[in-house]
Amino acid sequence: MSKPRRDRASFPLADTLFAIKQRKPVPHEFVLDAMAPMSPETRSMFGCLAIYVQDKIVLILRDRREGKADNGVWLATTEEHHQSLRREFPNMRSIQVFGKKVTGWQVLPADAKDFEEAALRACELVLAGDPRIGKVPGARRASRSGAKQAAGSPKRAELPKGTGNARAKS
Repeated sequence: MSKPRRDRASFPLADTLFAIKQRKPVPHEFVLDAMAPMSPETRSMFGCLAIYVQDKIVLILRDRREGKADNGVWLATTEEHHQSLRREFPNMRSIQVFGKKVTGWQVLPADAKDFEEAALRACELVLAGDPRIGKVPGARRASRSGAKQAAGSPKRAELPKGTGNARAKS
């Protein structure tokens, strides 16, 4: 028989041994619910919540006090797909927080009248495997480092296996 749990909320904070850090609420949680069939992974990123499906980052959920214009659902895409996605999401635009006019990241703004409908449609596209949404993180950086290596730039030396280098053991 299991022991009944004590309700921690009934103890004054000063009486607890360790302070409990309150987690931020998940912004636009309905998006995670819609993505559940794909068993997405979430990670904190830029003070937001990034959603990954397999090896791709597909969406970022943002609801912050500063820079409210970029609150909503960010789509991980590329400039070549903007026009076709804009036909499906007329209120979609580049995020402003990076200071560029056009970015690969596009936002479905939370203050748009069709926000929830558009966010759910984006989830449907991800669930259907639409190639316009999703990026493999680091793919661009990996190709650059490969180009630098080919150009002769020094790479951090790794010791042979068995010499105490933890990185080489993996």
